[in-house]
Amino acid sequence: MNRIIRISAGVAVLAGALLSFGIWRTAPPAMLSDVALPDTWSGQTLARDGVTVTFQLQPLASDGLLREGEFADVQFRVSDGASGQPLSGVAPGAWIDPQTIAADQAQGRERSCKSRVGVFLKSNIGARPLLDLNSYFLLVMNRDASIAVVDPSVSVGGITSTLARIELKQPPMDWVTPKDNKRVFVSMPTAGEVAVIDSEQFKVLATVAAGVQPVRLALQPDERLLWVGNNAGKAEQSGVTVIDSHSLKPLKHLATGRGHHEIAFSKDSRFAFVSNRDDGTLSVIDIASLSLLQQLKTGASPLSVAYSALSGAVYVADGKDGTVTVIDGNSHAVRRVIRLQQGLGPMGFSADGRFGVVLNTVENRATVIDAATDAAIHDLEVSAEPYQVVFSKAYAYVRGLASAKVTMINLASLGEGRQPISQGFEAGPQPPRLAGDLPLASSLAVSRDDNAVFVVNPVDNTTYFYAEGMNAPMSGYPNRGQIARAAMVIDRSLREVAPGLYSARVRLPAAGRFDVAFLLNQPNIIHCFTAQIEPNGQAEQHVGQPRVEFLLDKTRVALNDPYVVRFRIVQGKHKVQRSGVKDVQLRYFLAPTSRPREVPALEVADGVYEAPLTLDRSGAWYLHVRAASLGAGFDDQTFASVRVSPGQIP
Repeated sequence: MNRIIRISAGVAVLAGALLSFGIWRTAPPAMLSDVALPDTWSGQTLARDGVTVTFQLQPLASDGLLREGEFADVQFRVSDGASGQPLSGVAPGAWIDPQTIAADQAQGRERSCKSRVGVFLKSNIGARPLLDLNSYFLLVMNRDASIAVVDPSVSVGGITSTLARIELKQPPMDWVTPKDNKRVFVSMPTAGEVAVIDSEQFKVLATVAAGVQPVRLALQPDERLLWVGNNAGKAEQSGVTVIDSHSLKPLKHLATGRGHHEIAFSKDSRFAFVSNRDDGTLSVIDIASLSLLQQLKTGASPLSVAYSALSGAVYVADGKDGTVTVIDGNSHAVRRVIRLQQGLGPMGFSADGRFGVVLNTVENRATVIDAATDAAIHDLEVSAEPYQVVFSKAYAYVRGLASAKVTMINLASLGEGRQPISQGFEAGPQPPRLAGDLPLASSLAVSRDDNAVFVVNPVDNTTYFYAEGMNAPMSGYPNRGQIARAAMVIDRSLREVAPGLYSARVRLPAAGRFDVAFLLNQPNIIHCFTAQIEPNGQAEQHVGQPRVEFLLDKTRVALNDPYVVRFRIVQGKHKVQRSGVKDVQLRYFLAPTSRPREVPALEVADGVYEAPLTLDRSGAWYLHVRAASLGAGFDDQTFASVRVSPGQIP
């Protein structure tokens, strides 16, 4: 996509509401003016209010230099000032932005820093930081051989900002990512391979031979081995292929049985459990030796396998027999057979392992199993033809093939003798079944903060964002140019990689001096560290076609309301912001045909330009930017749209 058009995902809500929507995890101080100035400050270590924060920007380059366009790890070590003990679970926030020398001189550096952080927290699209270390991205699996990378906080005029498109050899079927989200493994059945994606650079690192018809993917709990289910026609080729997740070398193929395979593991990564649909068996594999220990008969057609860490047992749902067989995870003996109805299919457990939800695609029902007693305790009506279930901390989300509705089951309401609470929301206008063939990968992706969900509707090619507690999805992200099938959230925010050590990997911006703003909620600490990025002498910064990034805070306005357009001009692969362009013009017109109007745009910040518009007629207005000094065709390749309504915009 040759343009990036930006809008805040939280544009319709107050900044405080962003806390529950997965956009910001740390509650900001009540008043930024109340934040104390530092007690002591020495170099890149800050001591304040009994807390010590040490900042380091660690380059990945072998020569140890911080150069534009290369990668580095942003690290904050947070510890108790008196004891030196690391402070875990404090969830700091951070941003990287060019230094503002004039503001620092006018207000004082600390107050200038607090002011900028206050602006960042308000999610003002016209004043976004260069790098937001509290961000996340959405990967959208397409029907063709590609994956789209979307920034959920960047959208305007019905066009989602697609940051990258990852090309694959063949269409994908399933995917899985480690806890750190640094890689994504994608199965490609027709290629007989698994693609390995670097989710920090959004590119394919390698492809690994994975046997015949590699379909289902699963990482064992310690993430050392990747397991691939092979749905091959020949018995000797049907089973699982095991791949070392670090070296990316195939280790062994195990012929477990015929049919589709689902995979689960014991909590300690000691055993793998593989279902064989056509043989009606469950294979128990010793992971240390990669040897087949047992073949257990679990029914005529085992369709799903799930493990509960709470009960230490494996649960196998059989669609034909209508049973859930409970198998002890250590002795591998059958504990119990729970008899339900024919039509059972997908199954999953809540994160604590307490409640299992098994779907019945024939009866449009979901049965809740209590792992504490291995008994079915609830039978609930859910979305028609349920075929997928995922869990957040508070809810189980059930997706149906024959309905656009997503059912939410309140986990806190479950229990023997209790009345379950369920609700639902519409994720698009039509049911997924109308889209035809679908992959195994889930169309439901829980947000990084575990309190919201993204739902792909493959019919209208849109990914909907639903925040828990809302009556309907907040927003939708169309997938232009491809056909969306599944979604995955990639978290780029600061993570606690060791006790008290919070880190994130970033691609370094264009050369210059930058502020690295840091926010801690309790105690309330805001401070701007500094970083110097060196130029990369191997490439010319301004090589490439200039582009516009529109910074629109709203795309629907009332007739004759004042409206100011902001945008950035960037150039080159590192998106160097072009400042000082004197002949920038904004041309706008009412579709389908009207006489175009032009207004000069003035630079209001480094590389950011602004132009006031007169929108005096209802309809869709199209905006184009041009600057003759930057080359012909500039205004033809970047545009945005604004819809003007005769009445008041709610």
